[in-house]
Amino acid sequence: MKNIPKLKLGIIAVSRDCFPVELSRKRRIQVVKECRAKKIPVIEIQTVVENEAHVLAAEQELRDKGINALVIFLGNFGPEGPTTLLAQKFDGPVMFAAAAEETGQDLINGRGDALCGMLNASYNIGLRRLHPYIPEYPVGNAAEVADMIAGFLPVARIILGLRKLKIFAFGPRPQDFLACNAPIKPLYDIGVEVMENSELDLYDIFLGAKGNPKVKTVVRDMAKELGQGLAYPDLLEKLARYEVALTKFMQVHLGASEFGVFANKCWPAFEKYFGFVPCYINSRLAARGIPVSCEVDIYGALSEYMATCATELPATLLDVNNSVPHDMYEAARKRVGSYKPTDLFMGFHCGNTPSVCMIGSALKYQLIMHRLMEGDKEPDITRGTMEGRIRPGGVTIFRLQSTADTVLRAYAAEGEVLDIDPKSFGSIGVFAIKEMGRFYRHVLIEKRFPHHTAVAFQHAGRPLHAAVRMLGVEEVYSNRPAGLLYPTENPF
Repeated sequence: MKNIPKLKLGIIAVSRDCFPVELSRKRRIQVVKECRAKKIPVIEIQTVVENEAHVLAAEQELRDKGINALVIFLGNFGPEGPTTLLAQKFDGPVMFAAAAEETGQDLINGRGDALCGMLNASYNIGLRRLHPYIPEYPVGNAAEVADMIAGFLPVARIILGLRKLKIFAFGPRPQDFLACNAPIKPLYDIGVEVMENSELDLYDIFLGAKGNPKVKTVVRDMAKELGQGLAYPDLLEKLARYEVALTKFMQVHLGASEFGVFANKCWPAFEKYFGFVPCYINSRLAARGIPVSCEVDIYGALSEYMATCATELPATLLDVNNSVPHDMYEAARKRVGSYKPTDLFMGFHCGNTPSVCMIGSALKYQLIMHRLMEGDKEPDITRGTMEGRIRPGGVTIFRLQSTADTVLRAYAAEGEVLDIDPKSFGSIGVFAIKEMGRFYRHVLIEKRFPHHTAVAFQHAGRPLHAAVRMLGVEEVYSNRPAGLLYPTENPF
């Protein structure tokens, strides 16, 4: 994917001057060796930081090597002032980890006390108001620290992606979709750029793409992707023109940013003027790491992008849509397993999910809009959905949202899409998340989250949670297990 950051992760050791610098250097070398054995890409920084002069030397080495994410490794107690000064000066995500003692046979000259040093480092992190990534237990031997670094990679990718992200929005929210409200100040607070445009701007770039030679290339690519699912060959030219228009607009207007996503209005006037629904194009761009959210859902596009950065896989945006009927639940008991009826829901959207994330996808028409706009006529302007059953497997639902009070809040919950026919239309699947009913009531409803959720096609709760915390978001929710009540949950 070209629309997400490429990491150049460095690791640097720090050492307190009353400890042997060789101890810290040796332990860094061991960590790098373990990383290479585990195929974790890391660049070794030769400077060992003991004082502020070393911080300046380290900065130069980091620039020379093009490092954009950094692991600061306490090979011994470490100098908390220079250590955190380096973290403050480094322009990228930072992880802290500390060395465990290796053996009971060498606790005189070989003891590093990094466990203690992390405590002092954390105090200085607070003094400088930093938000580094600190693993759940940040002290380990070389192999354990290497595993911690592997866990940092998707977190760093998310943070770097957001720092260079621009969201292109077209149009106001549809009427009665206030839930997709998007106060933009919190976006600037986390370093995300926003460019808001009108629907007329969108129509203008669509008209301007007529005759673009790239359109024919996109038409051929669409036909190849759709295969037997190509129900409307006559529609492809218009769809391709829309895709070319969006991608060109992004290239021209990225400016100082490197990555882009869209939040576009797609009804009710869109169909009359463009002559189709844009869902299939949304799905194609999402497959390339460029989410296009429906209904001008700016925070939905942001959340999709974060899911894409976390997994390096396409993501989608779905409604937490409808309950699973009891007769369907009973008929699928073997596949449902230990899930309760309230653990299940159907995730649905008109047809925006990439074909690679579905089973038996095909180009169709939007049933609800056809009913409203075309009545008994054959589908015409409501064609353009990418419909199918969402592929079974592990998923994470996630959203970062600024609600009406302009406070950033987030949730993440891991689960799976079950191998059950949803028996309905759109991009749709039967989702199962442990204790979803309680999570729905005491997080989604209680905290005023809208109906759209980003879906990562992998368990990615850990990096998404960590990244949101690094952004300074204090309210981050997950589904609690049975017996662990939410603060608002009735105990009786």
